[in-house]
Amino acid sequence: MTERFHSLTVGAHPPAGQRQVFAPFDGALIAEVETVDGAGVEQALETAYRLFRDRSGWLSLPRRIAILERTAALLAERAEALAVAAAREGGKPLVDSRVEVARSIDSIRLCVDCLRSDGGDAIPMGINAASAGKQAFTVAEPMGVVVAVSAFNHPLNLIAHQVGPAIAAGCPVIVKPAEDTPLSCFRFVQILREAGLPDAWCQALLTADLEVATQLVTDPRVGFFSFIGSAKVGWRLRSQLAPGTRCALEHGGAAPVIVAADADLDLVVPKLLKGGFYHAGQVCVSVQRVYAHRSVVEELAARLAEGASRLRIGDPTVPETEVGPLIRTAEVERVGRWVSEAVAGGARLLAGGEALSDRSYACTVLLDPPADSRVSTEEIFGPVVCVYAYDALDDAVTRANALPWAFQAAVFSGDMATVMHACHALDASAVMVNEHTAFRVDWMPFAGLRQSGLGVGGIPYTLRDMQIHKMIVLS
Repeated sequence: MTERFHSLTVGAHPPAGQRQVFAPFDGALIAEVETVDGAGVEQALETAYRLFRDRSGWLSLPRRIAILERTAALLAERAEALAVAAAREGGKPLVDSRVEVARSIDSIRLCVDCLRSDGGDAIPMGINAASAGKQAFTVAEPMGVVVAVSAFNHPLNLIAHQVGPAIAAGCPVIVKPAEDTPLSCFRFVQILREAGLPDAWCQALLTADLEVATQLVTDPRVGFFSFIGSAKVGWRLRSQLAPGTRCALEHGGAAPVIVAADADLDLVVPKLLKGGFYHAGQVCVSVQRVYAHRSVVEELAARLAEGASRLRIGDPTVPETEVGPLIRTAEVERVGRWVSEAVAGGARLLAGGEALSDRSYACTVLLDPPADSRVSTEEIFGPVVCVYAYDALDDAVTRANALPWAFQAAVFSGDMATVMHACHALDASAVMVNEHTAFRVDWMPFAGLRQSGLGVGGIPYTLRDMQIHKMIVLS
């Protein structure tokens, strides 16, 4: 039966239309979601801004903690249902969607931990004549209205990372989930409200079109803009923000991995298979470019190809499935074109290289695709791993650093000198040692550099970004 979701805004206004949500695996219609027009966005913004300007109505710290604790408990009670629903709407296999739900619960608990441990800072005084007899300290206050625009690939935990810190900070928040996967977001907001959050403090909506979405983001009443999605859209929206609006952008990349001659391939292969084909490669730090020493490149590529061909591709709601579909049929066609171009340019196709249906693409391994091919220069965001031979470590580093993207990278080696040389030389916000590039826990900093983003994600860092640390000086 098709579910129907109303906009989770405050006040009565007619919907602008309906957005149909289809399961990416089989194209089944699973839900219809109301959209809002410019008037609906204006009402949501006015509601949120009025809350923020009324300091007497701000949610107290104990109340925010209680709401978040209850939210985590409700998420835990409904974890399996949320995981199945997320797998169906987003295509991420159930085994991984269960992990995502567990992470979302932990993300909300982390918000509480941060609130309990951050008591502000003491500012040194009394160290010169001007500061004699004074004391100074900081207190945290909400930044303002938060507008969060999210991506499809982690439909629950990305929302937890954007909305959870906003609630923890005491900011009214308006969230616009990805149009392909809005249902997990709407369920999350409903759980927040069930946990005791007044409706006006968190509103969720889908906009009727791009113009209305831009109206939401660029309004001067927005204090903080949180964006997760494509670089093209993120940088364009940043250029249109009202003066004074702070922002954080999380885009993608083409994550590089360096595999040294001494690397343990028994460790490397399963790590790269997971990091490259997790969620069919639809992850912003998915393993994409693997630079392997010439002495091991053939063996590594062959073993990756063998492993990729064994991965179970299918219905994401089935527990045995390891790789699900791509989010849209157009993405299957695009990935196919990019792979075909690389093979025509001289890449050796070792595994995959074909669409399994109009919704799924085979896990693909390419050896030495051309340096100027799109699989080498742009984010694939599909189930494709490229392997390249190198002779000197510095050459591998130079090639890894050659793109305008810089996010997470990895190096595999048992030699500490090699590891530290690569860690210092790679352009990346984080380098994983003997681990794939998609490793993440929710309390660590997570930051795209260059065109890959702006600001630092991760629960503690996002929470701090959404706060003003007001200094008080006592004489």
